[in-house]
Amino acid sequence: MLYRNGKWGAGLFRYLRTLSGDRDDRRNVIAAVFKGVDNRMKSGYLLRDVINKVGGIHFTSSEELHTLGALYESMLREMRDAAGDSGEFYTPRAVVRLMVAVTDPRLGETVLDPASGTGGFLVEAYRHLEKQVKTVADRRRLQEQSLFGCEPKPLPYLLCQMNLLLHGLDAPRIDPGNALRHKLADMGERDRVDVILTNPPFGGEEEKGIQGNFPEDKQTAETALLFLQLIMRKLRRQGGAARAAVVVPNGTLFGDGVCARIKKDLLQEFNLHAIVRLPNGVFAPYTSIPTNLLFFDRSGATREVWYYEHPLPEGRKNYTKTAPLQFEEFAPLIAWWKKREENEHAWKVPAAELLATGCNLDRKNPRAQKEAMHLPPEQLAASILEKERRIMEIVGNIQKLLGNARDQ
Repeated sequence: MLYRNGKWGAGLFRYLRTLSGDRDDRRNVIAAVFKGVDNRMKSGYLLRDVINKVGGIHFTSSEELHTLGALYESMLREMRDAAGDSGEFYTPRAVVRLMVAVTDPRLGETVLDPASGTGGFLVEAYRHLEKQVKTVADRRRLQEQSLFGCEPKPLPYLLCQMNLLLHGLDAPRIDPGNALRHKLADMGERDRVDVILTNPPFGGEEEKGIQGNFPEDKQTAETALLFLQLIMRKLRRQGGAARAAVVVPNGTLFGDGVCARIKKDLLQEFNLHAIVRLPNGVFAPYTSIPTNLLFFDRSGATREVWYYEHPLPEGRKNYTKTAPLQFEEFAPLIAWWKKREENEHAWKVPAAELLATGCNLDRKNPRAQKEAMHLPPEQLAASILEKERRIMEIVGNIQKLLGNARDQ
């Protein structure tokens, strides 16, 4: 029995977990959502009230679905703010919107986020593609053949399913397994996609069994580097239009060893056409690690890499939780994107130069203020010694003044 003596029992949740239907049936989504959910509501009467409220929602109304989607996103933001160290799967919406806008997925292409988290990239991609729908066939293509994700953690997996469902995707195709669990060498063209948009986890470590799925000379415990290899492998080779936008930590730019070998492949086999350098605080308060956005495609080897250093608003030293980055601040970058020219925020470096320096992609803005430049070691040492001498001279003078004052 689901309902007995005025109370809803555990049978309700067992029933929801066992729902099933055809491939695109929402019952499958509901079953996936409730598979990892336990009933923690002690009051059956309160649960009954909640069910009545949900029962009164018109899920076929686009206006009510839009409201529910907005409400759900506000709930995710509140959970993010309370997440502490568990907030690694939240990407600022301004960054997500930028990555989707400049990557520009087209209806008919397949879009993947192999580290979906709560589904931010897929929701934004859905919104972007929905504007291109003109026919019933287009709608079916968007619903059934466009968006794919992967999220192994139970809570974000549940939130991702619900987030996509409330934004209009009838049957989200989210793989609940680890995207790194398959051998890289076994992935063929049928496993590849046209567009990848993602912020893979960084700072974590993968077990030996996962590392064994990657080439021997590129095995590492660093999750971000494994995901970067997966993304490179998953981009469709045919046609050359497949492309990716990926968030990476600063360490990926200057890392050597395995990291350098991965970047060498990226430069020689892909067109790494742009790196957007984000300022401090974009991911505050969840991490203080500086981050960058890599944009690359399958159009050929890299000839030159464009760098764009996104500036902080005038008078600001960093972004904060209470004063976060706004999408409107990316307007100059978006205007620059299709007609790239060097300016105070943008510069380019030949790929040959990057390859010759061990694939160090950590290039500073050549137009940065001079005071940010470091002196050579010998000049620095001489400067420090001179300042020390001056300090000792001032201290000596102060002692003399104090001594004279006592004698008077």
